[in-house]
Amino acid sequence: MRRKDRELSAEEGMAILRDGEYGVLSTQGDEYPYGVPMSYVTDGKAIYLHGAAARGLWSRNMEAHETVSFTVVGATEVLPAAFSTNYSSVIVFGRATRIEGEEKRKALQLFVAKYSPAFREEGARYIEKAAAATGVYKITIDFLTAKSRR
Repeated sequence: MRRKDRELSAEEGMAILRDGEYGVLSTQGDEYPYGVPMSYVTDGKAIYLHGAAARGLWSRNMEAHETVSFTVVGATEVLPAAFSTNYSSVIVFGRATRIEGEEKRKALQLFVAKYSPAFREEGARYIEKAAAATGVYKITIDFLTAKSRR
């Protein structure tokens, strides 16, 4: 990292990842890199993503090239008079695989817990109904970098 004074620890990076609302998945395409904003969940060891049967460009790219990065930007504050911005961010580097069965069900439960915590019972029913039409990917975290300007 160029600015060592802004480097955060792995634990601080995981906190940004844990608390983030969305991130940007970056995949390798045949001609161009591809970045797409996505909702996500993490269990502290991996990141989970889902989509409608995961038939989009991002999932096709991951099927062809398993290495990906995932970026989350935490709180930001524009400082007009300083011509700068306070921020925190984390970039995760890892390998993506499609998951099925019990692992897929647990990942979908994490989505309900994060994004719809007051609707766990309804979420469980929704998972049972929609799981077959939902593709879920797991990004195993190889390493991450995190930084901030405060």
